[in-house]
Amino acid sequence: MTYSNLPPIEKLRKMLAGRRATAGGRLPPERALAESLKVSRAALRKALAVLEREGKIWRHVGRGTFLGPRPESSPEDVSQVSLGTNPAEIMEARLILEPKLAALAALRATQNDLADMELCLKRSRETPSPGGFEKWDEQLHWTIAQSVGNSLLVTLFAVIHKMRRSNIWGDLKEASLTPVRRRVYSQQHKEVLESFQRRDAVRAERLMREHLETVRNHLLETARVI
Repeated sequence: MTYSNLPPIEKLRKMLAGRRATAGGRLPPERALAESLKVSRAALRKALAVLEREGKIWRHVGRGTFLGPRPESSPEDVSQVSLGTNPAEIMEARLILEPKLAALAALRATQNDLADMELCLKRSRETPSPGGFEKWDEQLHWTIAQSVGNSLLVTLFAVIHKMRRSNIWGDLKEASLTPVRRRVYSQQHKEVLESFQRRDAVRAERLMREHLETVRNHLLETARVI
């Protein structure tokens, strides 16, 4: 379908009405969207701003643009929650959510998703620093969550992972990420991704749970000695 004679805002409205959004209610990246609609990126940004004011979409810097109104418990609203939690509670929440996300990812992840996960794994193995490893580790888990295609689950995941940027988590995780442990986590990640390639949801769920239990145990061991 073409909208060549319409203003950018109307092109965008008709595109949203005439096709399903991408996984999780997420729109395509800005560059791809501008090319698809044959409008400039500046014109597209103005159209997106109008739709955001109308509550038709919401945007999160670094995460993308999503259909519908901004969730009431969006990641920006949870900064105070991190003050009342601790790494043990974060890991407990991750153990509840992420194994199920892994099971769904094994069934739903596209080949592009899997390629992005492999890239995250590669980068995490190449980086020499704990901080670099943590960056790519978080990106890998983000990519897994987004591949599921459920905007509510992605929002829950975002709330939990925002806590990973707290000072107490960062200090503890950096102290915990010894070279030996980074190699262990990389191997566990590799096995999880292999279960995705095989579309084995049961194995993916089990491996993700085992991985997070390993991370939790290492964090608690580190907390006892620092």
